[in-house]
Amino acid sequence: MPDLTLTSAAFTNGESIPAQYTCDEDRFLNPPLTIAGVPETAVSLVLIMDDPDVPKEKVPSGVVDHWIAFNISPETKEIREGNSILGVSGFNTRGAAGYMGPCPPPEYEPSEHRYYFKLYALDCVLDLQEGASKRDVEAAMERHVIEKAELMGKYKRK
Repeated sequence: MPDLTLTSAAFTNGESIPAQYTCDEDRFLNPPLTIAGVPETAVSLVLIMDDPDVPKEKVPSGVVDHWIAFNISPETKEIREGNSILGVSGFNTRGAAGYMGPCPPPEYEPSEHRYYFKLYALDCVLDLQEGASKRDVEAAMERHVIEKAELMGKYKRK
């Protein structure tokens, strides 16, 4: 069976995320994502998007969580553009459910940030409520990850 993969028709791994999926377009429209190679033993999927390039002056951890979704059906093959609520939504750094687009502060370096879309295939369904934090999701999925895929896009404000 092929390895778990996560791709997007909007950008390729390591390339720029189009502005329409960022705060520069004044909306939070998630990019389309394609999932392939889900292991047959997977019971659920988790999707986490975060930015590890945030200045500690802005966020002490240096990471902003942009999208947390868990208990996604392993039958899911695509996440359509603008379909940011899937499975059970965790809360992003702003304390909201759903996708929060890239929005790096231009006054800090680096001005171009990396955004990691991480997909995990799990051997269980997570016993968490809507609004769980990334920390809660990561703790609950510990020792349950069968496979992981990652897609990284970059963005620099206009």
